[in-house]
Amino acid sequence: MRAWLHRQSFKPDVTVAVFFGVVTIFFYGSILWTFYMSMTRSTLMPSYELIGFDQYVKLFTNYRWLVSCMNMVIFGVLFIIGTLCFGALLAIFADRRIQAESLFRTIFLYPLAVSLIVTGLSWRWVLDPVNGLQGLMRSAGWESFTFDWLTNPDRAIYTLVIASIWHSTGLVMVIILAGLRGVDNDLWRAIRMEGVPLWRAYLQVIFPGMRPVIASCVVLLMSEVIRGYDLVIAMTKGGPGIATEMPAKFAVDFYFARVNLGLASAASIVMLLISLVMLTPYFYSEFRKRI
Repeated sequence: MRAWLHRQSFKPDVTVAVFFGVVTIFFYGSILWTFYMSMTRSTLMPSYELIGFDQYVKLFTNYRWLVSCMNMVIFGVLFIIGTLCFGALLAIFADRRIQAESLFRTIFLYPLAVSLIVTGLSWRWVLDPVNGLQGLMRSAGWESFTFDWLTNPDRAIYTLVIASIWHSTGLVMVIILAGLRGVDNDLWRAIRMEGVPLWRAYLQVIFPGMRPVIASCVVLLMSEVIRGYDLVIAMTKGGPGIATEMPAKFAVDFYFARVNLGLASAASIVMLLISLVMLTPYFYSEFRKRI
């Protein structure tokens, strides 16, 4: 009986050990293998002869890579700020117990149920200069109406921002709404007694007390910025030219289309480092709270 109980208590330990073993081999092992490949001249097939950081030098002297990084910064800043602002406004409206709140939430959560590929294709049709919004307005008699952002190299990146905000605003709304519903009623009573305007109460009292909630939203949105590939492929394919090129698309293209395994691996490692740098302030603040 004692031996049977010992075996039963041993099973969870084995399960956890196997899980961590699999994670270590396939996740961290993949990262290490990718880093090793970035230090080689690997092209179509892996080459295990080390050449140092030559691939990283080539990467940061590659004009296409530099453009993709700049596009990621522009897209990321506008996307995160826009999504947080719209999501917070929608959460405030929902928090005020508006009529048909369930319908309201469903409408703005619906985009989350749609994949980024479908989102990109839908917005591509809407913004198409011939068959989309521009064509519709001109067929209605407004011949001078122009909305060619999708084919304009200077504005194409903003079409990605519009589509991404539409897709992710519902997620931010739900997270912030959950935080607002957790605000103590005594705090609201004090705000009403002091006669503080509603907009000022949210900006100066409620939202500052919800920093962990907002930080969680920022982390989720940053991860979407870093791995921005599906939407780019569906909407613009990186064009016109390389006007909407992103680091994730750069890496995938060099992995599969240009079969330059070494340079693509270097791009992947840099993307990982960018992710860690962007998440460092969040983890630092969380660590300080626990000390």
